[in-house]
Amino acid sequence: MSRYVVSTVRRLGLLAVVLALVAVVVPDSATPEDEVTVVALPHARGLDTSDRVVWILAVGSDARPGQDMTRSRGDALQMVGIDTRTGAAASIGIPRDSWVPIPGHGSNRVNAALYYGGPQLLGRTVGSFLGLQPDYVMVTRFTFFENMVRDIGGITVSNPRPFADEFLKPKGFKAGRIHLGGYDAHVFSRIRKSLPGGDFDRSANQQRVLRGIAAKVRQRAGQPGFLERGVLSVLRNTRANAAPAELFRLAQAVAQVRPGRISTCVLGGSFATINGASVIRPSYAQARRLANAARRDATLPRGC
Repeated sequence: MSRYVVSTVRRLGLLAVVLALVAVVVPDSATPEDEVTVVALPHARGLDTSDRVVWILAVGSDARPGQDMTRSRGDALQMVGIDTRTGAAASIGIPRDSWVPIPGHGSNRVNAALYYGGPQLLGRTVGSFLGLQPDYVMVTRFTFFENMVRDIGGITVSNPRPFADEFLKPKGFKAGRIHLGGYDAHVFSRIRKSLPGGDFDRSANQQRVLRGIAAKVRQRAGQPGFLERGVLSVLRNTRANAAPAELFRLAQAVAQVRPGRISTCVLGGSFATINGASVIRPSYAQARRLANAARRDATLPRGC
């Protein structure tokens, strides 16, 4: 096939590549139309070569029902690398309000790039900002994420602090190791206002969910038909500029991620007001340092 992979978060608040890529390893019910979009960027070489790291920019769209999720503002952004040789994976969380240059559109919040120019422009924007270009951009809605977590049997995460939200989760989440079903994983990743670090802490929670999903997928990857069933499900609802065999290799790369070799970091910065809007001035020095550290082996330094 020669067109975009479009199978189809309202404010998901979570997307890491393992979350998006796991779309190819879950049952049919998890992939209704208009829930997942996968775009291979022009420079992507697929997974035909062995010694390389594949980079995926995973995005949660804030599109409302009926809106085009690939031309709405991105609500969650995670730049994830997978080393197909070692099973190592790195995730760089990018706060959605980071104020960065958008090619052809001046400077704005990074998530506006999806609205202005779709997955391709968002990929270029993040790539220029980090100094590391993604091979794929994956966009999802919240229904995909909830169904995915439900259909793999839920996940377990390590929560460092209790927190709640009066609308999304009045009883809240306790600290420690907790089990999350589809809805709870969604809101665990989405809640921001009650966290002391705001969007920085929310991005870190998204990465905790990433770890939980990676562990569950690796646990189930050896079950007969698990990968194949999910790939066929996605392809039935997909237009692709990547061949089915390439999608299957992506699924295999996700399944081979070793939970003990996942390293994560949320990009830091400072709060600011620009043109009356509250934004984050990201640390460009840290962005380049993290990208350079993980470029060759998908491993981030401890403590960022």
